[in-house]
Amino acid sequence: AEVKAAQATETAEAESLKRQVVEARMAAMQAQVEPHFLFNTLASIDHLIETDPARASQMQKNLIALLRASMPTMREATSDGANGGVRDLSRELQVIRPYLEILKVRMEERLNAHIEVPDGLLSAEFPPMMLQTLVENAIKHGLEQKADGGSISVSLQVGTDRLRLDVADTGGGFSTAASGTGIGLANIRERLETLYGDQASLALEANQPSGVRAILT
Repeated sequence: AEVKAAQATETAEAESLKRQVVEARMAAMQAQVEPHFLFNTLASIDHLIETDPARASQMQKNLIALLRASMPTMREATSDGANGGVRDLSRELQVIRPYLEILKVRMEERLNAHIEVPDGLLSAEFPPMMLQTLVENAIKHGLEQKADGGSISVSLQVGTDRLRLDVADTGGGFSTAASGTGIGLANIRERLETLYGDQASLALEANQPSGVRAILT
């Protein structure tokens, strides 16, 4: 009995350590990404102040909304060990909506975005920053690579006992390095395994007529 108890304690400690490592990697990755996005956005606002003050003002408001929503999420995702930082989906959308609006301006209208999430699912539990990573990945590796841009869609549906999140883009497809080998996607898969075991997955498939579709279940 003592041996079994010791083994159980060791397993629990190993799982706790694994979760801490995964969340630390996520925080480190976020720390690398955020300043680059922030400085580019501020540079765009500075340019628009001279050329289009109304759009500069709107872009600034979206940046404030994004920072207000994302900063608490980042802190909680790395400090809340009780539930692995799981929060409701509405919090994630509060980050994604202004993020996409900012990119619409920065990409000079080459980006079309559509979000379809039923109101009844806004309170669904959802790990922080996974949606953000998928959207960023679709734009960086797919849409920004195309001269004429394209569209991105985010949709959520519920099955018998599963949530399914789809993030689809009409970018260059797997040929533009969106092949699932990036740090962000690997991080998502590792976090899913830590939080849900084999009850969650992330898959990538070709989108039609072009691009990539990421399916998180």
